[in-house]
Amino acid sequence: MAIDTCVLAQKDYIVGMRRYFHAHPEVSLKEFQTSARIEEELDKVGIEHTRVGETGVYARVVGKKVGEGKTKIVALRADMDALGMEDLKNCEYSSQNPGFCHACGHDGHTATLLAAARILKSMENDFAGEVRFFFQQAEEIGQGARQFVAAGLLEGVDRIYGQHVTNTLNVGQVGVVAGPLNASCDFFRIEVKGKGAHVSMPHKGVDALYVASQIVVAVQSIVARSTDPMESAVVGIGKAWAGTQYNIVAEEAVLEGTVRTFLPEVREATNRRLTDIVEKTAEMLGAKASIVIKNYSNPLINDADATKEAKLVAQEIVGAENIITDYPKSMMAEDFADYLPHCKGTFVYFGTHSDKPGTDRPNHNGFFDIDEEGLLVACNMFVRYALYVLGTK
Repeated sequence: MAIDTCVLAQKDYIVGMRRYFHAHPEVSLKEFQTSARIEEELDKVGIEHTRVGETGVYARVVGKKVGEGKTKIVALRADMDALGMEDLKNCEYSSQNPGFCHACGHDGHTATLLAAARILKSMENDFAGEVRFFFQQAEEIGQGARQFVAAGLLEGVDRIYGQHVTNTLNVGQVGVVAGPLNASCDFFRIEVKGKGAHVSMPHKGVDALYVASQIVVAVQSIVARSTDPMESAVVGIGKAWAGTQYNIVAEEAVLEGTVRTFLPEVREATNRRLTDIVEKTAEMLGAKASIVIKNYSNPLINDADATKEAKLVAQEIVGAENIITDYPKSMMAEDFADYLPHCKGTFVYFGTHSDKPGTDRPNHNGFFDIDEEGLLVACNMFVRYALYVLGTK
């Protein structure tokens, strides 16, 4: 790897900041301490910033070099929210907040963008144009990117760049793929209303639990029998609860789940079929059911031009042999997708797997960890991609 000297000089800072954020995780829309620390770090190097919503942080560095013609604007994005789960690791930077854990690498994303901001601030006399930094909240629930878009922060932006850790690639490898990369994410909540009765007299009631169970089974047919086998879709129910006591026919049941697709037409058809099954199954069994579907994230489709640029930048850092252009598509959602209808951009994956314990664990696992050497690649990608777009080597 050919990591730039300016990035190597930030290694201790990157590792230290990553471990701080890892030890102090906060979930979506409650990243108050995280935001405050980001602002503190930006203040240290004189970078102007403002809040986006309650917990997002927007910052920018404007180059002081006189440019020829219209100067460009590039946005760099890092998410910063953690997960509501236990950190099962036993190390010096384990979570100090019980029930919360950075098990998706957002701590590393935030640390690398802070370091990139410091580097680009130190180079402000050497480039023309503007770099915008999006320290984004609430990626895990798809409610962060939209706040930056609504605030008008993509206005005039020529490119936006984002990236994510992955344990499917080794340190020094970068996944760069044009076109569809991550699926859309729709959340749904189903409420079934039945009629209570003593469980020994079920004929006098309408069992909402039984109806909900039939809905769970019936929705499996959407992918198996209502979706083109050449297309991709997931309909999953991850949460269910019903009733109040063992000897009472359940009067109410609730199901929560998600729909994942890549194509808009498949997404629309899947949600329509899901709604039909819910309502008609309940009606057939004498109950009533309602469903609410919320758009958490659109499909992430990388722009071809921006992806080509990222590939060229990555080759300079890790070499052509370490660029993975067939990195597999994922049904996991990523709300970076919500920026792309407004601006050309690309999202890449950088490897954090090594012999270090925990780096083989998947995202959202309590033992999840990363090899922090991979963060040097990520930081270098932030810096070099920004300079590439601005026309500065």
